[in-house]
Amino acid sequence: MNKILLIIQREYLSRVKKKSFLLMTFLVPALIIGMYALIAFLSVKGGDKVTEITVYDESQIFAGNFKNSSLIRYQTSTLSLVDAKKQAAENEDGFILYIPAETGKETQVQLFSKKKIGLSSLSNIENQMNEILRTKQLKDAGIDPSTLAQIKPDVTINSIELTAEGEKDSSAGAAYIIGFAAAILVYMSLFIYGSQVMRGVIEEKTSRIVEVVISSVKPFQLMMGKIIGIGLVGLTQFILWIVLSTTLVSSAGQFFLKDKMEQVKSIQTEKSEGQKPNVEFNQGPGATVINAIQTLNLPYILGTFLVYFLGGYLIYSALFAAVGAAVDNETETQQFMLPITLPLLFTYIMSFSFIVNNPDSTLSFWLSIIPFTSPIAMMVRLPFGVPDWQLALSIVLLIAGFLFTTWIASRIYRVGILMYGKKVNFRELAKWLTYKE
Repeated sequence: MNKILLIIQREYLSRVKKKSFLLMTFLVPALIIGMYALIAFLSVKGGDKVTEITVYDESQIFAGNFKNSSLIRYQTSTLSLVDAKKQAAENEDGFILYIPAETGKETQVQLFSKKKIGLSSLSNIENQMNEILRTKQLKDAGIDPSTLAQIKPDVTINSIELTAEGEKDSSAGAAYIIGFAAAILVYMSLFIYGSQVMRGVIEEKTSRIVEVVISSVKPFQLMMGKIIGIGLVGLTQFILWIVLSTTLVSSAGQFFLKDKMEQVKSIQTEKSEGQKPNVEFNQGPGATVINAIQTLNLPYILGTFLVYFLGGYLIYSALFAAVGAAVDNETETQQFMLPITLPLLFTYIMSFSFIVNNPDSTLSFWLSIIPFTSPIAMMVRLPFGVPDWQLALSIVLLIAGFLFTTWIASRIYRVGILMYGKKVNFRELAKWLTYKE
């Protein structure tokens, strides 16, 4: 046990003391938040190219009814269609919108240009034409479009969760986002830190350092020391990321929602005095996001995330260590990597396409129970609510899966770590499992 602790200490300290570890630990939260802020800014302010649309309307219905925007400008043409096409062919940014005289429910309109138009601009044209034609058809039918426009029901569904303590607010949208985020984090972490274990084993094997180490410790002790040590590095990095991200988001929220917080204090004062509160502070996207997040049991989700991160990491890092011991260089690992990572990849894809939309289905249940898929599937299901017995069963099987994969990996590791210059296949690995000590 002491030897395993020494290996864990060496693997942990050698990595956390690196400048790259410290740099990535402190920079990643700021970079991610900054990236999303930049994406939001560019999405709103990034467009600076105005698209010129010349409308050639034979139906005389649409011309003059198009509305300009900051990125699209419409103008009518007095030229013939042939001349307008020639003009568009000579102009890189020219677009000719040809509307035939006969228009109906499925009007076929042509857009002539020297280059392809952007999807948002194309959607803008189609939406405006549909609205103009709809307005005309309503008028022809004797229906006032302005009256019809005022009849727009706005139904909002507030999710209320029934618990043993009573009713409490819930948010499917927040659960959706948290499920996505957890799936991505688990998927990335298992690959990143599992690959670190594999590369570490390959480096020690190819440099022959492992021959010296094996003279003092057993192969199993070396493998477990590397797995746990690197796992603690990943856990440390995740905890620091969570703390730093929470601090940055809280600081940004206090800065941008300072006025809202003053309104919240005013509301609380009015409630304590028995007055009817003003609920305007609940309006706006920022307040909506905060209210949605507050409906989730974040400590519970975070604690479960750490359990599944560790369980999934221990399972896959043991297999990665076995692969690293079986080969002589990283290029030879490809034949073994696909069978190992396929359950992860399958569950990751299913998380986005199926589990998040059907968290209580039979397939979602089994994916969250099987140890090789549960680290991702269960984290997607968890924000939507999972029975305690399913969570307990999943964790027990996750631990059993780790013990099983560790036993298999150790049988391969003890033989492969000292095997050089031999091409290994799955049949050879099966033989290694039956070798006696």
